[in-house]
Amino acid sequence: MRIFDPHIHMSSRTTDDYEALYAAGVRAVVEPSFWLGQPRTSPASFRDYFDSLLGWEPFRAAQYGIAHHCTLALNPKEANDPRCTPVLDELPRYLVKDNVVAVGEIGYDSMTPAEDTALAAQLQLAADHGLPALVHTPHRDKLAGLRRTLDVVRESALPPDRVLVDHLNETTVKEAKDSGCWLGFSVYPDTKMDEERMVAILRAHGPERVLVNSAADWGRSDPLKTRKVADLMLAEGFTEDDVDLVLWRNPVAFYGLSGRLNLDVATTDATHEGNSILRGAPKDGPRPSGAPAAEA
Repeated sequence: MRIFDPHIHMSSRTTDDYEALYAAGVRAVVEPSFWLGQPRTSPASFRDYFDSLLGWEPFRAAQYGIAHHCTLALNPKEANDPRCTPVLDELPRYLVKDNVVAVGEIGYDSMTPAEDTALAAQLQLAADHGLPALVHTPHRDKLAGLRRTLDVVRESALPPDRVLVDHLNETTVKEAKDSGCWLGFSVYPDTKMDEERMVAILRAHGPERVLVNSAADWGRSDPLKTRKVADLMLAEGFTEDDVDLVLWRNPVAFYGLSGRLNLDVATTDATHEGNSILRGAPKDGPRPSGAPAAEA
């Protein structure tokens, strides 16, 4: 089984998670930029973070045989903070980087006018750079948030078939599907979706244009939720081809719209800018770098 987690915050996770992901069949991930859990105080914080998503994190992932790409943006929560909004002017120089496969996460948190402005501006940036967009729907008032999101998408220069609307659930899936956007679902231990609800949605609405992710971060989350959804799909009568469509081919197709998705895991140097993931020396000598390349 091959798995592509299209939304996971690996900078919040440990190398143990990378090992567990590889063992579970995960061969590719996309890491959207998001907030740190506490307020940033300047655009400089974003610059360092973006640089880590473009350099250190792909290096770390490659040590465990996983291809790593990212999406970059001013996230919805921090779009309300005037200390952070100047990063919108700096995004263009990052959006041309090879490893950036979408603009994201953008969208709504509290559905404020500032979030309206940031969403519209970043949809335009996606159109200008030939990139798709990953859109975060709010955790509260989800249906109202989805409708407001779709209105802004319709007014933008970015076609709906280049937009992934994430954090969907039973109340939002039909309207999102009818819009022509791609459909994203985050599966969590306690909140958002769980495996059983996800499989029920797949049964009711089909697997086409559906992406399932763990959205694992620094909170209570589980980076192996994608594999658990796959296992339950098989147990509930879905075919291996259905699982491959949802957990691999759909994310490949969506992020492939960027023209930058590379699923080969490149052999890396022992260090990145002089730094290694190792602390001390392993008992059995240096750990082999990487693993077999992922299938396209």
